[in-house]
Amino acid sequence: MAKEKNQRKSPDETQYQAIQQEKEIKRPIIQNCIKAFFVGGLICLIGQVITTFYIYFFDFTEQTAGNPTVATIIFITMLLTGFGLYDKIGQFSGAGSAVPVTGFGNSVISSAIEHRTEGFILGVGANMFKLAGPVIVYGVFAAFVIAIIKTILMKWMGL
Repeated sequence: MAKEKNQRKSPDETQYQAIQQEKEIKRPIIQNCIKAFFVGGLICLIGQVITTFYIYFFDFTEQTAGNPTVATIIFITMLLTGFGLYDKIGQFSGAGSAVPVTGFGNSVISSAIEHRTEGFILGVGANMFKLAGPVIVYGVFAAFVIAIIKTILMKWMGL
């Protein structure tokens, strides 16, 4: 009997749900996916161009070009966020601009900009890593665990 009560809806609930469905904004899911795909792909293409630049002009190898590439992409993201352009890119592309490296740079600098009125130490410094801190902590921990697993597999199992 209690189950039947929960399943029955009062006329007010039914009317409310009908009105809610009428007023709900229809999201163009396919269009949003296409935008996210192309903007995310463009960000990755820019990353590849930067990697190629470091390989050919600074004599990095493919393995060593990754670190300066990531630093450059984060720096570019922070500049674009500071000038208010990255927010526009994010509004246009949605998830496509949340590629982990660019999303990380955006989150760090957005927190810094938002809390700059509180001072450099307690405002910018303390709040900058509220969102980015857990990413760094769990990223380092995950890298440590993977390195141990790799070491075990390579040393003890000969892989």
